Amino acid sequence: MERVIVHVDMDAFYASVEQRDNPALRGKPVIVGAPKDAKRGVVSTCSYEARKFGVRSAMPIAKAVSLCPDGIYLVPDMKRYIEVSQQIQAILYEFTPVVEQVSIDEAFLDMTGCMHFHPDEETLGRRIKERIKAETSLTASVGISVNKLLAKLASDAKKPDGLVVVRPDQIESFLSPMPLRNLYGIGERSASALLKYGLRTVADVRKRGPAELERILGDSGRRLYLMCLGLDDRPVCTDSETKSISHETTFQTDICGRSAVLACLANLILDVGSRLRKARLRARTVTIKVRYSEGFETITRSRTLKDAFDDDDTIYSAARSIVMDINLNRPIRLVGIGVTNLTRDYQPSLWADEDERKLTRVLDSINHRYGKHVVFKGRSFQKPEG
Repeated sequence: MERVIVHVDMDAFYASVEQRDNPALRGKPVIVGAPKDAKRGVVSTCSYEARKFGVRSAMPIAKAVSLCPDGIYLVPDMKRYIEVSQQIQAILYEFTPVVEQVSIDEAFLDMTGCMHFHPDEETLGRRIKERIKAETSLTASVGISVNKLLAKLASDAKKPDGLVVVRPDQIESFLSPMPLRNLYGIGERSASALLKYGLRTVADVRKRGPAELERILGDSGRRLYLMCLGLDDRPVCTDSETKSISHETTFQTDICGRSAVLACLANLILDVGSRLRKARLRARTVTIKVRYSEGFETITRSRTLKDAFDDDDTIYSAARSIVMDINLNRPIRLVGIGVTNLTRDYQPSLWADEDERKLTRVLDSINHRYGKHVVFKGRSFQKPEG
């Protein structure tokens, strides 16, 4: 192989951690996302026992309950999941320094320069899986091939606890019978649209050729054709520099009014500001996200400041100025806030309040010690208008 790319994907990660830590949940349908009686919320992930009932990630909780009324519904414990994810990442770095963490439960490894430590790709895959199993008691599905696209498809091929290697001479036989909906970026709606042109599998696309596909689908037709050839030259990127930090919440009952939104934002900022400072970053742009209940209309508004910041007060002040120009007198189901234009190199303001910064550091220290926000400012208690 010119390149040896590995994709490691933890099986039903959140649910598996819950089942591992609570033996009473093992073998039962576990749905992680929101309480069973939640009016809002979606499934983050679910155990394979729950998937037998048709429950899937991103499905509304209410739909999951209708399919699996006897399931066990849990609120995510992100702190615990992150700790396990970091443990797994440490294991992967023992195999190669070239690791790209895609999400909390999956990563790519470029093993091209480290394959001489392993007799073949199958042995490598087994060793990765065995190490993860031995140290975390969790299973992973591993795919190995010549690029990221094929490695990802390979790890999906035999979940859970799978291991699939796709060598160059196996690419065509591996891809040809594959339904197009299995490819990245093609959902059920796109698959249905392609079916109108007689395109159901990778083999159907290959038969048409790039010119015809471009004629009927435009630029996306050529991209689809290259994907169906298994071509992908993306590198495994070790630069995981944070590009944004954000947090949002979906309400069980709609809120309405500026005071209610500001109180929510004040609470969200506790998390965003803390993460910003923990990463030793500063931001210049604040973005507000509001989703109305009627028609799920979503709006975003941003404001960029002259000086980089990392303190909650500046974030809140910018957020408050933004929401003054937004219609908040409609039922609202979701509010979010994020910061972008992040930097490590910055020029501190000459007018920075050192006492305020000391107070912030003390509050962060207390909150980090207890693992949650136990000390915060009174603006989080603003009451809804009316």
